[in-house]
Amino acid sequence: MDIKILNNRKTDTKMMRDAYIDKLIELARNDERIVILDADLMNSNGTLKFLNAFPERAFNIGVQESNMVGIAAGLAATNKIPFAHTFTSFMSRRALDQVYMSVAYARLNVKLVATDPGITAAYNGGTHMALQDFAVMLSIPTMYVVEPTDCVMMGNLIEQITYTEAPFYIRLLRKFPTKIYEEGSKFKLGKGVLLLDGSDATIISSGIMVEESLKAAEQLKKESINVRVIDMFTLKPIDKELIIESAKKTGAIVTAENHTVINGLGMSVSKIVSENYPVPMEMVGINDEFGEVGDVEYLKKRFNLTAQDIVQNVKKVISRK
Repeated sequence: MDIKILNNRKTDTKMMRDAYIDKLIELARNDERIVILDADLMNSNGTLKFLNAFPERAFNIGVQESNMVGIAAGLAATNKIPFAHTFTSFMSRRALDQVYMSVAYARLNVKLVATDPGITAAYNGGTHMALQDFAVMLSIPTMYVVEPTDCVMMGNLIEQITYTEAPFYIRLLRKFPTKIYEEGSKFKLGKGVLLLDGSDATIISSGIMVEESLKAAEQLKKESINVRVIDMFTLKPIDKELIIESAKKTGAIVTAENHTVINGLGMSVSKIVSENYPVPMEMVGINDEFGEVGDVEYLKKRFNLTAQDIVQNVKKVISRK
């Protein structure tokens, strides 16, 4: 990996969905096997761009998410590389049987692109707020689970995802991410990114919680508490070696995820820690609740997903060392 971190993080001017689809179009120009499917959300997901570029390779299936996944499996069986798109709530719940049986059990090369993860569903509210999708997808054999952090990472990872022969669940923020990485940074699937180093505790996070973790680290540094911060953008296969190394170096771990604390990033990390090098742990995430309507900043506070919540948990876990 060749990774450069921005000194001045800020909200990107480009949407994640555009960074994703622009790179996919670039790849598709040289590979006729790449096709896309959508379930009546082409405008929301940004896939209209692909339709305009390759009308014969883009399929709007309508409000039939399960059927869409089944068709994607059929396309993969004929040596196509299909990318199927819908909201996280529909991909992880409505289409689950087809994801499990038609894609994963059959070991087919289908890429499931699920948008509006966790609280970023915002004003679509609780019905569209998948707070459990990691739990579902992590439990499916053969499935890769990835949550790109910003547009730079998304653009770099998409080629690896395309040409890794396996089912993928890609948890994709649709709108404007905080820009963490400099252009030209290169990432490797299955390897976490050490953003900051420290010796007092480790914060392991993904998605929108990476920025909150970096904010928390900045606040803690003012109190002479130095933490390492890891962007664990691949949840499966997870970077076991980096987790164990962090447990040994800092003796305490806090995880932070835009997801329920049940069977997500936190529990994946805790399994590795408990089996290899037990240290105190705390988990920042949603505590067994449904979502609700609101903007993202309100929902971070509502579900205790802020930098300050991470700070409090770091102090708590250090007190348990």
